[in-house]
Amino acid sequence: MFGVVVFLASESMLFAGLLAAWYDLRGAAAPWPPAGFQLDAAGALFGTILLGLGSVTMGIAQVAATKRRRAVARAMLVLTLFCALAFVYVALHGWRNANFGVDSSAYGTLYYVLTGTHLAHVVAGAVLLGALTIFLREPAFTRDRHAGVEAIAYYWHFVFVVWLALYATIYLLR
Repeated sequence: MFGVVVFLASESMLFAGLLAAWYDLRGAAAPWPPAGFQLDAAGALFGTILLGLGSVTMGIAQVAATKRRRAVARAMLVLTLFCALAFVYVALHGWRNANFGVDSSAYGTLYYVLTGTHLAHVVAGAVLLGALTIFLREPAFTRDRHAGVEAIAYYWHFVFVVWLALYATIYLLR
C-alpha cells in the first residue's frame, strides 16, 4: 500500500504541474478561454456524476470484498466499470464536438492535455477494474488479504478527485 500511496503522490504532482500551466496561461491571456471556444458543459457535468457514482460503487465493492461478499463486490465493480466506460464515451463525444483543436491555441493545447491525461487514467482504471472483477473469484482476496482491492480503490478515488479539480478549473472557473 505504501507503493500505491507514493505512486498516487507522484501522479498528483503531474496533475499539479498541468494545472499550474493552465493557471499561469490563464493569468497571462485575456480572454480565457478565447472568444468563440465552446465546451460541452452538460456532458462534463454528466461525466462528473458518472465518476462520482463510480467512486461510491467502488467504495461499496471494497467493503463487500473485505467482508467476503464477492457477489456484491463483483456487481459493484461491474457498475463502476460501466461508469468508467460511460465517462470515456462522454469525454470522447465532447472532444469530437468541440469547436477547437489541440493546435488551435494554448487553451486548446492545455485543454486536450489535461483532459487527455485524465482520460488515460480513467482507461487505466477501467483495465484495473476489469481485472479485479475477473480475479475477485480467486481466494487471494480474503478478509485478511485484500491489498489489491484496496490499491485499486485508492487509484479509482484518486481519478475522481483529480477530475473534480479539472472540472472546477475548466468548466466552473471561466
